[in-house]
Amino acid sequence: MSQFDTLKSLQPEKSPQPEKSPQPEKSLQPEAITNLMKQSMRRLASSVSVVSSTNGSERHAMAATSVTSLSMDPPSLLVCVNKSTAMHEVLDEGVDFCINVLSQSQAEVSSACGGKLRGEERFTVGNWKESASGLPYLADAQSVLFLEQDGRYEYGTHTIFIGRVKDVQNSEAIDPLIYVDGRYTTTTEPEEA
Repeated sequence: MSQFDTLKSLQPEKSPQPEKSPQPEKSLQPEAITNLMKQSMRRLASSVSVVSSTNGSERHAMAATSVTSLSMDPPSLLVCVNKSTAMHEVLDEGVDFCINVLSQSQAEVSSACGGKLRGEERFTVGNWKESASGLPYLADAQSVLFLEQDGRYEYGTHTIFIGRVKDVQNSEAIDPLIYVDGRYTTTTEPEEA
C-alpha cells in the first residue's frame, strides 16, 4: 500500500448530499418590501442623537438614529438625512455640523427635535450653547462631536453626509437614550465584552 493509499483510507467517507429542491422566489411588490423593511427597522435599536447646525442666519436641529462612525483614520462619522427635511437643505450648503449623542434624561430634547417643535422653537428645550465657530450644541449631551463636512452621497430619499471630527466633548456617564419599536428606552448595566 502506498503512502497515498494510506492517507486516502484515513479520510472519512463523504456522505451523499441530499438533493436541493428549488425554492420558489418570493415576488413581493415594492410597497410590501417597504412595509416589511419598516417593521424590520423597528427591531433595530439605535442610540438617539441630535444633528445641529446653522447656515449663519438660522439654527437647525434634527433628531436622528442613523448616525454611525465611519473611520478612525481620519476620525469621521456619517449621518443619513431625508431630503425632505429642513436640515437637509442646510447641510446641502456644505456647512459644518454637530452630532449631540443624547442621554436617557434627554428624551424631551429628542421629541422636540424629532418633529414636536419646529425651527427655532427646538432650541427652547435643552441646554443649548454656541461653539466658537457658531455651531449650536447641547452642553449636557453625553457626547458632542464637532464636524467639518467632508463628503456626501445621495441615495434614494436620503443623503449620507460625512463629517470629519474636529473636536469632541464627552461627559463622564455612559447612559445612552435608545430608540426601538417606536419608543425610548435605555441599556442595562453593560457586560464586559
